[in-house]
Amino acid sequence: MSDNRDAPDWVIPLMRLGYSARGVTYLIIGALAFLAAWTGGQAEGTSDALSTLKQHPLGLVALWVIAIGMFAYAIWRFICAWYDLEQRGTDAKAIIARIGQTVTGLIHLGIGVSVGRMAMGSSSSGGNGESGAQSVTSWLMTLPYGTYIVMAVGVITIGAGVYYGYKGIAEKYKNHLMRTEWSEKLDPLVKAGLVAHGIIIVMIGVFLIYAGINTDPGQAGGIGKAFQTVRSQPYGMFLLGALGLGTIAFAVYCFVEAVYRVVPQLAGPDMQTLASEAKGKARRAAASV
Repeated sequence: MSDNRDAPDWVIPLMRLGYSARGVTYLIIGALAFLAAWTGGQAEGTSDALSTLKQHPLGLVALWVIAIGMFAYAIWRFICAWYDLEQRGTDAKAIIARIGQTVTGLIHLGIGVSVGRMAMGSSSSGGNGESGAQSVTSWLMTLPYGTYIVMAVGVITIGAGVYYGYKGIAEKYKNHLMRTEWSEKLDPLVKAGLVAHGIIIVMIGVFLIYAGINTDPGQAGGIGKAFQTVRSQPYGMFLLGALGLGTIAFAVYCFVEAVYRVVPQLAGPDMQTLASEAKGKARRAAASV
């Protein structure tokens, strides 16, 4: 992987565009889920939510903006991993983290292609919006040891979900957020959003494991299936509403990242983050004892 001193300056606006597109996407998904809980309608996954957006005035323009933003986010993750913009280093833990950034980039590149095709008139995944996840799962099962691969992907996905929750609870995100009045005010929403998104990702991983165990791609699913599963539980409408609000909070997290994220390798030495402010308060409290 390359030396981060040569990282291009345009990576910053690219990053901000990418996080903004993610925020818009999850804002739509969360709002529709909350409305479904309120009205008794059907909660929608990513594809169906964006298909709904297309039906509104300026919806086509919005889809193109989201598609371009997803491409921007993907490129940002690739550059971040290649130049080690977050100063993770080259040990085993850092390499795994940078590989994870690359995989995240590939996922969002795929989302960008899907949204772009939708904007050009291709049909969405249809139905409950889960055929995309099920198609990929079905293809994986055709490979040698395919069911084990699907289960392994499920375990990795669960790990990613647990990390989102840990990142929120342990406030790891504060290391990369500029300290401002608004970033401090929005901090509780950021934390709640990361935890809620972690729960959804864990559920998607569980679906994959069940699909592998039962050799049934139909048991795989994405965000839409997670919402439907929650809704089918006792007090499901309340749980769905809470998860919808949590997804809206995750959208807020994406918007906060878009505006206030700090790239360590490109930031000045005097940049103050939420984490540095928290450490300063802890030192002052210890000194006053």
